[in-house]
Amino acid sequence: MGSSGGSERVVVVLSPRWPIVSARGTGRLPGSGPAAVIDRGRVAAASAEAEREGVLPGQRLRDAQSRCPDLAVAGWEPGADQQAFEPVVKALEEVSPAVQIIEPGCCALRARGVRRYHGTEEEAGRSLLRVLDGVHVPGRIGIADTLFAALQAADRATDDVPLVIVPAGRSAAFLAPLPVGVLPDTILVSLLRRLGRHTLGDFAAMDAAAVRDRFGAAGVRLHRWAAGTDPRTVVARTPPQDFDRVAEFEPPLMRADQVAFAFRVAAEDAVSTLADAGLVCTRIHLTLTGEDGVASERSWTHPRHFTAGDITDRIRWQLEGEVASGSGPASGRLEQPVARVRLSPERTEPIGQAGDGLWGAGVDEHVNHGLTRIQSMLGRRGVLTAVTGGGRLLDERRVLVPWGDAVPTPVHTEASRPWPGALPGPAPATVFDRLHPVLLLDGAGRPVLAGGRGELSAAPDRLDPDGAGTTRAVLAWAGPWPVRQRWWDADRKRRVDRVQVVDETSAAWLLVTTGSLWWAEARYD
Repeated sequence: MGSSGGSERVVVVLSPRWPIVSARGTGRLPGSGPAAVIDRGRVAAASAEAEREGVLPGQRLRDAQSRCPDLAVAGWEPGADQQAFEPVVKALEEVSPAVQIIEPGCCALRARGVRRYHGTEEEAGRSLLRVLDGVHVPGRIGIADTLFAALQAADRATDDVPLVIVPAGRSAAFLAPLPVGVLPDTILVSLLRRLGRHTLGDFAAMDAAAVRDRFGAAGVRLHRWAAGTDPRTVVARTPPQDFDRVAEFEPPLMRADQVAFAFRVAAEDAVSTLADAGLVCTRIHLTLTGEDGVASERSWTHPRHFTAGDITDRIRWQLEGEVASGSGPASGRLEQPVARVRLSPERTEPIGQAGDGLWGAGVDEHVNHGLTRIQSMLGRRGVLTAVTGGGRLLDERRVLVPWGDAVPTPVHTEASRPWPGALPGPAPATVFDRLHPVLLLDGAGRPVLAGGRGELSAAPDRLDPDGAGTTRAVLAWAGPWPVRQRWWDADRKRRVDRVQVVDETSAAWLLVTTGSLWWAEARYD
């Protein structure tokens, strides 16, 4: 079988091991040496050095590390891969506007445009390789009659021969000796192997009607691919609109309020441009660059969406207080006047999801506007919200986050851990800011003591919750539950026991003790 008549030839640009390239470019992996990107405990991509040590995609992480003890690993981040590939796509669009992204690290172009400009397909391919060199990305080029054939050609290019061109009308012959394992359907591949069809040529030789009856529409589509008659064409993407805004100051500005005021026009333009596109922004990235080239970078989130005033507030906050001093979450430390500010929207949403309701703004919108205004006057940490963190004691689990900030990743991670020994639900409604002392007495009026093995000296009988000498009868109690943590750390070790009691007023208390002294940690309201 030949290629589909009249079909447009396709160029595929492939940067092999793109997750590795992306992770190295963002600093998540070292620049050289054996490395792997891991997804759900398995190797998603391995560097050339790792593959020489026997590390292959699909392996379990433990198996890969046993083969290569020096293996550097990083988690797979599809969003980061896509973002890192964007400059490559933009560079290719400078020479050919019709670019289709197949996946991060791989894209397709129509061959006709670049061939017309350069005269031949070989010259066009070498020109594209020079474009990749210009953005410091390793690349391979495949050119064929169909998209599938061009993908296979690019996959079979090497560092020594980075350009593979399949002559016109020869795609079927090129594909015929390739194993059926290159098809993207593992179930179909398994069936073909059991039928003795081990190459694409064997599969293409099967009768189309028999393929349809046995494998259905999906089998027919892959049968056409194997026969070199892939009907897919390159569908050029619509380049995303650039919403970034940059302001440069000459001379550089010293004060935070000066920088925020000077960027106000750019912020208003960014918000207006997003609105014209039917979008609002809920997450931004600010890069503040000093006169000496040192940059402070930070991502900011908003509980609703950013206005120009919200953006200038974030610029001011990033330059003031703990963020500017280097103790906050911004990277870098500005010690020179600010010469440049860059605003990059990181997350946008349709404007319809952020509009007021039919009958005006609801309670949530009024609360948001009020808290945002207070925060604008008091500063970033002037309004805090409580989120649940990790830990066994209640004071460890309460984490205060500035209003509008995303919950820090370490807090999410700690909260998701099992924490054996943590207090089971339901949680107390009132957690005291500070532990306050109480008296817990037995029937003889003696203080109840907690032993080293988690037992009480006697059953609790009376409780003085205020330490004022007025005791209440204990109607019920449960515990104790020992907490022994970080025994190896002299500064952070904790050794306490907890008891729940209900007094005669039906008030329930959570008490903690270190042995002889008791404190109230929380109350069940």
